[in-house]
Amino acid sequence: MSYCLHSESHLDTGPIYVRENGKLHMVKQGAGGLQHVTPKARPFSLFSRSFSVELCMNREDDRARRQRTDHFIFTYTKEGNLRYSAKSLFSLVLGYISDNVDHIDSLIGFPEQIAEKLFSAAEARQKFTEPVTGLRALQKFTEAYGSLVLCSLCLRNRYLVISEKLEEIKSFRELTCLDLSCCKLGDEHELLEHLTKEALSSVKRLLLKDNSLSDVGLRRMTAPVRVLKKGLENLLVLDLSCNPKITDVGIGYLLSFKKLNCLDISGTGLKDVDAVIKRLQMQIGLVHSEVPLKEFDHSNCKTEGWAEQTVLQWEQAVMEARKPQDNLKSRVTALHFYGKTRRIEEVVKCTLVEPETKASGNLQFYKENIQNCHLPLKKEVAISQELKNNKKRALAEQERERTSKQKQLCLTVEDWDLLNTY
Repeated sequence: MSYCLHSESHLDTGPIYVRENGKLHMVKQGAGGLQHVTPKARPFSLFSRSFSVELCMNREDDRARRQRTDHFIFTYTKEGNLRYSAKSLFSLVLGYISDNVDHIDSLIGFPEQIAEKLFSAAEARQKFTEPVTGLRALQKFTEAYGSLVLCSLCLRNRYLVISEKLEEIKSFRELTCLDLSCCKLGDEHELLEHLTKEALSSVKRLLLKDNSLSDVGLRRMTAPVRVLKKGLENLLVLDLSCNPKITDVGIGYLLSFKKLNCLDISGTGLKDVDAVIKRLQMQIGLVHSEVPLKEFDHSNCKTEGWAEQTVLQWEQAVMEARKPQDNLKSRVTALHFYGKTRRIEEVVKCTLVEPETKASGNLQFYKENIQNCHLPLKKEVAISQELKNNKKRALAEQERERTSKQKQLCLTVEDWDLLNTY
């Protein structure tokens, strides 16, 4: 042991420890003896001093967050210098909530003024166009505010929007006007079944022109009204024109709409038109109109409400999805080269005047005992034409009076000489 301790060594081995009787002793090389010293615990380090750790989680989001200037308002002074000021706390909170609008638990009882601003902020961020979260966010608003979100919805010739956003459309409540013309829905469509639900019992104007409806579809649509006195019981205007599969039997189902004021069944497959006219007049008081009514010119029903821009965003998204299918010139050229014919897939456009309607004649009805009953369209045109003619006659009379005064003021040379003497 002593030999090992006093042996010279060119290498510095550091302190030497010896365990004796279960205790650890440090041996000093210079003194040559043992010293009962408890060794200092050296700090434990997993990595070397040159090792560094960088938190890389959400690095891109953090960089984008630093570059964002949404919380500032930039303006220019009179001297042309750029000046910025911080947004209000309300604007910052509104932006944060609109970014996470799908996580809102409920908006029932929330002030309508602030809710409208929140809806607009979320709409500007296109939150309602997202597949899952958009529907969940839209339902929170429709449950709380009903007709304020949308009171009138026009989906004329927008069957692609209906197929893509069916659940979103079904979430709207308390609609008063709904235009589904030229959508080719058919009797089995889910949206027609939704019309009979309590959420749409407020509909007063329903336009179902050119939707491939038959007597079966009318029977299903009127069943809640006929049996349970629910559903479309407040319906005032109904357009069923250009549905050739609707017969005299289907018209019988419409007699349950006691509040109906205007009805259009032009272009349907009626066999005994005279009998149908008498039946409608006797049972629900609808009189046949000889001229077209203005209620069926498809210009009064428009999309109105908070979600007006949301519906436009849906339509733009559908059109953007169809763009890659439109640019197929190379494929068409190849098909022509190999002598093949390309399948034509054109958008079916709805015309407001169908040949079937012209052939069967005008079958529009209205109630005479309604004081504010809607005047026929031709009568309004005639009245406006008569007003124009009256204005023309008044202008002509004024012109004649002016010319007559000029003729009376025409003097001879002798008269002018006489006047000059004064």
